[in-house]
Amino acid sequence: MATKKIYLIRHGQTDYNLKGIVQGSKVNTSLNDLGRAQANAFFEHYKEIAFDKIYTSILNRSKESVAQFVNLGIPHEAYEGLNEISWGFRDGTEITKQEDDYYFQVLKQWSAGNLDLKIEGGESPLDVIERQKPVIEIINSRTEEENILVCMHGRAIRIILCLLLNKPLVEMDSFSHENLCLYLLESDENGGYKVLKYNDVTHLIEQNLRSAK
Repeated sequence: MATKKIYLIRHGQTDYNLKGIVQGSKVNTSLNDLGRAQANAFFEHYKEIAFDKIYTSILNRSKESVAQFVNLGIPHEAYEGLNEISWGFRDGTEITKQEDDYYFQVLKQWSAGNLDLKIEGGESPLDVIERQKPVIEIINSRTEEENILVCMHGRAIRIILCLLLNKPLVEMDSFSHENLCLYLLESDENGGYKVLKYNDVTHLIEQNLRSAK
């Protein structure tokens, strides 16, 4: 059986990232200048990889981060199942001290196992898992796709990594991330995946393009 490698990246920086504004699935932002430079740095570092397919969410910041690869003619599919978690009524609002306290209380509840808890008007981690599972099934069923590039979002990446690595969902915050970071996964003999690169930003360090936030 052929080995499958998943190059899983987070989108590049947006102005909302820079300004500390909540950015979930209801917010369809684009990359800012630094985000585009980060996307270009990733492209230059990995453009020689023979990707068989590109998968993204349907959100602009995800698609724009891999646009240069798509422009090479690599097939691309966008799925709503790969969107960021919905932060409900807080999507698009500034992260104040009060909002930050509320957010961390929710994260604490998730870590304690209350995984069906939703941000007001938004999604729970279990909601996100249910929409990610069909996309993972598609990716795993396509054995002919040996090298794939997947571009997603911070919280959604933490959740999908738990699924792909067979980790308990309460451990999702153990997966740190930055704008345009890379998790490189490789399939194993048991039908799962192992991590070859963890939150790797070598391509950004080379050009001093890491996000401040």
